[in-house]
Amino acid sequence: MLKAHLRALRVFLARDYVMTARMRIVVAMSGGVDSSVAAALLAEQGHDVIGLSMQLYDQRDGEQAWGTCCTLDDLQDARRVASVIGFPHYIVNFERQFRETVISNFVQEYAAGRTPLPCAHCNSDLKFSTLLERARGLGAERVATGHYARVERAPDGRWLLKRSADPEKDQSYFLFSLTQDQLARAAFPVGALAKSDVRAQARRLGLAVADKPDSQEICFIPDGDYAAFVERKAPAVARAGAIVDEGGRPVGTHGGVHRFTVGQRKGLGIASTIPLYVLQIDADAGRVTVGPRAALERTRLTASGVNWIAIDSPTAPARIAAQIRHRHTPAPGIVRALPDARAELVFDHPQPAITPGQAVVFYDSDTVVGGGWIE
Repeated sequence: MLKAHLRALRVFLARDYVMTARMRIVVAMSGGVDSSVAAALLAEQGHDVIGLSMQLYDQRDGEQAWGTCCTLDDLQDARRVASVIGFPHYIVNFERQFRETVISNFVQEYAAGRTPLPCAHCNSDLKFSTLLERARGLGAERVATGHYARVERAPDGRWLLKRSADPEKDQSYFLFSLTQDQLARAAFPVGALAKSDVRAQARRLGLAVADKPDSQEICFIPDGDYAAFVERKAPAVARAGAIVDEGGRPVGTHGGVHRFTVGQRKGLGIASTIPLYVLQIDADAGRVTVGPRAALERTRLTASGVNWIAIDSPTAPARIAAQIRHRHTPAPGIVRALPDARAELVFDHPQPAITPGQAVVFYDSDTVVGGGWIE
């Protein structure tokens, strides 16, 4: 039933949603080239654009080195773009929301032996949720971002999330938790463009950010040292424990489970004749289990917080392709909906390093069927 439904959507799907009527649109501007071009293109189409940049941390409080996203320089870049194109730009203070929604979850997940995905939480729980409220207050009908994804409306009225035209830059994986209400008011102006085209548009428009490098790391951890960040926020996590093999035999010790993620090989501090990988993390016992790469492979997972986009929660097992990491090649399998917004997925072939805390996103071709958080 699911397969037939989605096949019909692919055949009869309406064209990419085009905002032909002039409307007021709030654009989330990070100061990078993608969101800058998104705002400029909308303004060029004649829309009433308002640029909003999020201040996520107090830059007078020792956090000036946080990443390459939403720094003071980034906020100024966004403001300069707005000035060049000619639309108003405002900075909104989201420090409290960012701390409670993203930072808190990040620290709690690592302390629980899970590997968080802060960008996905930031997108649905902060950017779209909070910015939609601000947009309503400004009389805006849409919230646009520089994400590489597309949103379309099916003939039955359902809003669909689809991969971007540039497969190398596709960010639909990070947007799986957007609701129908959020998708109905979302716009992704660069989703139909390749990255090279976005930079070309920036040069055509005379934007100084045309050649600005992309941010590669988590915005609040520029040095990549997640463990040190978590320890600063929650010192109690630095609790020593045992590293054991598959048989439960001690092979080493560690300084806290927050230092590990499933599939990790480097930094274990264990002498071995074969490469060892983290297989399992038991935060309550403070135990990390390691073993050979072959032991990482699994065919089954369960997910919580599942959000169905292309369909309602299916009443029968459905065949999909699932992505368990951003750069993971989608793998075929069967998904079955469970009570309480959960789902079980069985892959056709074993997959390496299925990691609790990460997202699993279900696809049918380039359409996001749904997704959830790996348990």
